[in-house]
Order: sequence, then structure tokens, then C-alpha cells
Amino acid sequence: MLYELLYPLHKKAEWLGFLNVLKYVPFRVILATLTAMLISFMLGPWFIRQMQSKEIGQVVRDDGPETHFKKRGTPTMGGALILVSVLVPTMMWCDPHNTFVWATTAVTAGYGVIGYLDDYLKIKAKNSKGVPGRYKLLGQFAIGGGTLYYVFTAKEHVPADWWAIKDRVSLPFLAFHKHHMSLPPWLYLVFAVLIVVWMSNAVNLTDGLDGLAIGPVIINGGTYLIWAYLAGASFGIPGVLEKRFVVASYLDIPPLSSAGELSIYCGALVGAGIGFLWYNTYPAQLFMGDVGALALGGGLGMVAVFTKNEVLALLLGGVFTLEAVSVITQVVSFKLTGKRVFLMAPLHHHYEKKGWPEPKIIVRFWIVSVLLALVALSSLKLR
Repeated sequence: MLYELLYPLHKKAEWLGFLNVLKYVPFRVILATLTAMLISFMLGPWFIRQMQSKEIGQVVRDDGPETHFKKRGTPTMGGALILVSVLVPTMMWCDPHNTFVWATTAVTAGYGVIGYLDDYLKIKAKNSKGVPGRYKLLGQFAIGGGTLYYVFTAKEHVPADWWAIKDRVSLPFLAFHKHHMSLPPWLYLVFAVLIVVWMSNAVNLTDGLDGLAIGPVIINGGTYLIWAYLAGASFGIPGVLEKRFVVASYLDIPPLSSAGELSIYCGALVGAGIGFLWYNTYPAQLFMGDVGALALGGGLGMVAVFTKNEVLALLLGGVFTLEAVSVITQVVSFKLTGKRVFLMAPLHHHYEKKGWPEPKIIVRFWIVSVLLALVALSSLKLR
């Protein structure tokens, strides 16, 4: 935890005064992002060699697109590399007393364990089944629910501004203080857990093509970085003693003094994602696996809850939302009518079956994700 170790030293000696810069969140965001990228770049080649030597390769569905058959054996479980690249820089540069960061990293790591077990069983059994869905969901609800329950009840460990608004749901494009939904505490907790579990599985369903999931994850992480920083940012007004300009009040978004530290987690997520994309871009040298997809989705869901963007998360993560909805639609339609709405679900497989080249699908989904991120950011002023 370099922040806690180094920052106090700026008072010890005049020549160490430059360490005072560590008190600024944007500087630590940059450090976290760069650290995550360096870890990813440095460990990536070694990680790929280890997966190849242990013959830990991708298991492909027999009923999937024929173009995927050639991907059998490509090293997988690259999400483990992402998790190291996210969690280590976050712990290095964040304020270790911030409950939001600890809760988010706990869910990220916990969901990573579930994903690891799923990947391990797939590789061991040489099939694409893995952990049965009901047990996977049970683990996700237990980890997400337990972590959020602690944050929602540990009043002494969270700031007062969070405690005042924790049960409110922010409505996109509407002023928070005038337009929000206040839910009973138990109902909001259920809602928050559902958002986290939904995002986790939606990212996992999106992870089906080279770089398809990690691109929107990077874009979502960068957007949440901005949002988290603005939610906790305040600036002194020159010439006015003890007067602060609170950005959240000006923008009428939920004011959360501790949310700024989450931007360090988001920065590490962006850096780790870029580093992983170096090896995951088409044609992929390394696949993410459930160990990465479940964990990253869970982390994004937690940030959405802590920045009070639970509903906006469905828009910002619209690519993930569409992928998940396509699977639900396909299953419900087939069970009720015996007919399929899509040639194959999730949605990206539908376009593969229509003959779209894989790189075209990937880049177009990225473009949609960028557009949705811009729409989401525009809600900062359209209030």
C-alpha cells in the first residue's frame, strides 16, 4: 500500500515534499493505470507460456460457429492475469481505509474464484459445461449479497453522505435531489445485488469473441472513473476561507465524498484491460475465461451501485445488456413456442451465423459501447 507508506513522508523532509502530490486522486489514478498496464505487459508472455506448457486451452462448444473450432487449445484463464493487474495496483495506490474500494475488490476477487472453478472444471472435463448455473448463481448472490449487506449496515465504516442516500435509486437524466426513488432498505439491497449479479453474468455472456468483452469493459471502466471522481470531487475557492466548490452539487448527481477512491480501481481496470487486449485482440493469443469475465462484471456492478448509477448501468453497459437479453429471449421463445428468435445466442453468435467476419462484429460492438458511454456521460448535464 504505497499511498499510505509514501504520502506521510512529504512532511518528514523538505526534499520529500514532492510526495504531497499523492494526495490528489487524479495523480494516483494515473499511477494505478500505468502500473496495471506494466504488470499486464510484463507478465503476459510468461503467463501465456505457462498456460501452453500446462495445456490449459479453450474448450469450444460443438454446436457453436464453425469458425470457433480452430480456437480449441488457445490458452485461456487470462482473467487471472487481469485480476492481478487490477487488484495489485488498486491496493498500491488507493486509500486503504476506503470501504467502497475494499468491497469492490472483494467482490471482484470472489467472483474470480467462482470463475476459476468454472474454467477448471471445463478444462478438466474437456467440455463447456463447467459449474452448474444454479451453483454459480448461488455463489454470486452469496458473495455480492454478503459484501453489500456489510456496507449497508456498517455505519461506522462508511461516510455520512453515503448513509443518507444509500437506499435511493438515481434516475438517469434527472436531477438526483428532485427525482429519485427511495426504496425500503431490504428492497434496495436486493435490487443492488441483482445489479451486481446481472452485470457479472452479462459480461460473461459477451465474452465470446476475441476482444469483444474487454473492449466495452475498458470503456465502461473509463466512464465510471469519470463519474466516481466527480461524485467525490471538491475544490477550494481562492480567496474564500473554508469555502468549497462541490462538483456533485453543481451537477446534481449523488454526492459521495469517498467515491473518488473508486476511480483508482477504475483506472487499474482500464490499464489492466488495455494490457490484456494486447494479447486478446484478434486473433487472440489468450482468452479471458470465466475467471475474468465474472470478476470484471461484478466489479463494474459494484462501482455502479456505489456511485448510484444502478439504472444507468443498463444503458452504459448496453452491449452487455443486449447480449444477456438475447440469451433470455432465445430461451423463453424456444420453451414457449419451440422457435428461436436468433440464429444463435448470445447476440454476437447471431451475426457470426449471418456471415459477418469476427473483426467486424467486435469493432462494431466497441463502437456501440463508445456511443452509449457518451450518452451516459451526457446525462451529467441533461438534468
